[in-house]
Amino acid sequence: MEKDRPDPREFYDSYGRDEWHRLETGIDGSLEFEATTATLREQLPADGQVLDAGGGAGRYAVWLAERGYEVTLIDLSKRQTELAREYTAENGVSEAVSVVRGSITDLGADDGSFDATCCLGGPLSHLLEKRQRTRAARELQRVTVPDGPVFASVIGLLGFVQLYLATGYQLELLPDLLDHGNYDGRLLTKYDDEQPFTDTHLFRKDELKALLSKAGLTVEEVVGLEGLGSLFHDAAIRKNVAELSTAELDALKDVVRETNDDPVVTDLSIHMLAVSRV
Repeated sequence: MEKDRPDPREFYDSYGRDEWHRLETGIDGSLEFEATTATLREQLPADGQVLDAGGGAGRYAVWLAERGYEVTLIDLSKRQTELAREYTAENGVSEAVSVVRGSITDLGADDGSFDATCCLGGPLSHLLEKRQRTRAARELQRVTVPDGPVFASVIGLLGFVQLYLATGYQLELLPDLLDHGNYDGRLLTKYDDEQPFTDTHLFRKDELKALLSKAGLTVEEVVGLEGLGSLFHDAAIRKNVAELSTAELDALKDVVRETNDDPVVTDLSIHMLAVSRV
């Protein structure tokens, strides 16, 4: 019998405020957030309507609204949308952010509704079936204006496997995981392992590019986010850099930032970000 595990909606309902805090605390979260927002700053139009698809508790929506964008946040989780309303109000941007419950596979917006579309943090990775991922990618393309940017970040297969190798965790299932990329109840049942996360499809860089291209998007670049710092997702490894000086931390971030666009590093990153255009 396949092991019981929370589906993404249940998982993120129970995950609660951790989805906001993970991007605020810890070197791993700050690397992801800072690399993502640096790309947004460079590639977003000067103003306009932005979709935050699978936006969770609203960390990116708040960042966007603080910079003058009108944001629509869509998320499947009831708890995450409640928190998004709370955090947008707390940060004084609730009038600029509309929060809606919904799925990235059916965005419920008209064609070309948004000047830019974001799908950040890995929502596409929580669609196990290829047809669902294809449908979601087509939705991101459909609701974005011609020549508008689409930003999509996913969880990386090699970065995930490297982390588990380094920590000695669930090693026996890793060869199978490399074959198909689905970290799910079926895989964990086969090896009698527990699942600390929800169902997740882990991407190679070329797979992400192919998915977006098939949806009618022109992929301009795919870059790593945590990159060479991906192992900091492990708490024990994070302890090694818990008391860095400002100069040491700046140097660490410089190294990660300067190598994130290397193709090998991108594929080894826990999260990777694709920038595409309609």
